Amino acid sequence: MDEKIPASISRTVQTKLVLPPDTNHLGTIFGGTVLSCIDEIAAITAMKHSKRVVVTASIDTVNFLSSARGGDILILEGVVISTGRTSMEVYVKVECQNIETGERKITTTAILTMVAVNSEGIPTPVSGVEPETEEEKNLFLSAQKRKEGRIRINELSRENCI
Repeated sequence: MDEKIPASISRTVQTKLVLPPDTNHLGTIFGGTVLSCIDEIAAITAMKHSKRVVVTASIDTVNFLSSARGGDILILEGVVISTGRTSMEVYVKVECQNIETGERKITTTAILTMVAVNSEGIPTPVSGVEPETEEEKNLFLSAQKRKEGRIRINELSRENCI
């Protein structure tokens, strides 16, 4: 597909409240809970871009930078930053906001690869993406290096399978 879709078409924002069942004994959000939220917003973001059902192919990077606490508001933002033939890289940024002070801080960033599939689960082509912000342009320019890294890791994984 030669058509390019503006990144803003896929941009998705979700807001969640960090509740007691989401937290550990220190009162901070479980990493697994954050990962689940990231996977969900990445899927929605990729579906908006591709207009197809998607599956998660990989979670390429996750950077836990700080913790959200019980009672904080979690703000997740996802955007498609590059595409392959059937795949889309999605960048997700997670921030937390203190309800009382309004202070916001980045807690997590992640890059996931999602694949568009048809009703039979077979990968299907997607349109390209046109980055718009400086951050999107920088992530777009480094996409090829990330792809090469994923390929190397997949090859090593296959070689070392038991």
